[in-house]
Amino acid sequence: MKILRTVTRIALGIALTGAGISHLGSARETFRAQVPTWIPLDADFVVLASGVVEIVLGLWLISGYKAPLAGSLAALFFIAIFPGNISQWLTQTDAFGLNTDEARLTRLFFQPVLVLWALWATSSVAWLKSLRKN
Repeated sequence: MKILRTVTRIALGIALTGAGISHLGSARETFRAQVPTWIPLDADFVVLASGVVEIVLGLWLISGYKAPLAGSLAALFFIAIFPGNISQWLTQTDAFGLNTDEARLTRLFFQPVLVLWALWATSSVAWLKSLRKN
């Protein structure tokens, strides 16, 4: 089980790092389409900042250093960016090949999977429970 958790933690770290790099380059414009209009910040700033956060979280997960903390923060990050996915669905914004309402709606169901993946792969739930006991 430990090996499986390690492999899935590293895979998530690689995915986050790759996504973060794409925020800064090749997919920057596409990510801008996901920034809700009600966010009181420049969309390009949001894309760049979230890309940097993804890179940092990804590399942290890959390193394994304090993995439960990294996993908890990654889960919170996935929750924090969820409104962008909801906005993309509600505003019918095409991006990432999601060009139908059904595709955009289906994507919403994968965000909780990312949250659970981050928590499970890093044993964050057990770590958070241990903090409550102390």
